[in-house]
Amino acid sequence: MSSSAQLDFSRRVSPRELPEWLDGDCSYEDFRDCMRSLENVNRWLLGYRPTLAWLERLPLGLSGPTHIVDVGSGGGDYLRRIAAWARRRGIAVRLTGIDVNPYAARTAADSTPKELGITWVTGDAMLYRPEKPIDIVVSSLMTHHLEDDEILTLLRWMEATVQVGWFINDLERAAWSSRLFGWGPWHRIVRHDGPISFRRAFREEDWLGLLAAADIPQEAATVERWRPGRLCVGRRR
Repeated sequence: MSSSAQLDFSRRVSPRELPEWLDGDCSYEDFRDCMRSLENVNRWLLGYRPTLAWLERLPLGLSGPTHIVDVGSGGGDYLRRIAAWARRRGIAVRLTGIDVNPYAARTAADSTPKELGITWVTGDAMLYRPEKPIDIVVSSLMTHHLEDDEILTLLRWMEATVQVGWFINDLERAAWSSRLFGWGPWHRIVRHDGPISFRRAFREEDWLGLLAAADIPQEAATVERWRPGRLCVGRRR
């Protein structure tokens, strides 16, 4: 992989055009170790901060447990952070993580204290039909794995499904962000996939176009840049 300064960040590269190793076949052990490495990425590069700050702005804990679903939950680190956040604030939550990767639920369960009561589901979130309605959907570092038409499907599903709001926490497409990421001591697959992820990531105009295509009014959603390297989209009902 050439230096990020020499790569073209002017457009979003399709995942089909530029695959990541993690999207292909790997062992359970490699998947588990990648998820642990990504947890370090999120911790050291302040990746949890945008999602928790967005949750802070919502009127939660008013009438019964809030059902929060993490789409593309991977190793479960975001829901563990949300569980700790809710506990500190005395907010009752019901937490569910959904991921299509067959190793994700096992990895998350092995890394999560059972007393947190988080449910891990393997499958397509678009087909998830829980007994309790979904109040909030969150997603982190997942949408850059999707083609644009798949992102539109996700946006429309969230619009039709959630009661309170949704929040997508992903990468900003920029050479400087990619260079910053390259300094970390990450797992070999994460080191390979990181620069690709930034080229498959987003700028504000990408999200504005996707929101318009999904018939979500621009004034109804927020597009927020968080340093270092995050571009997040949120919608409060």
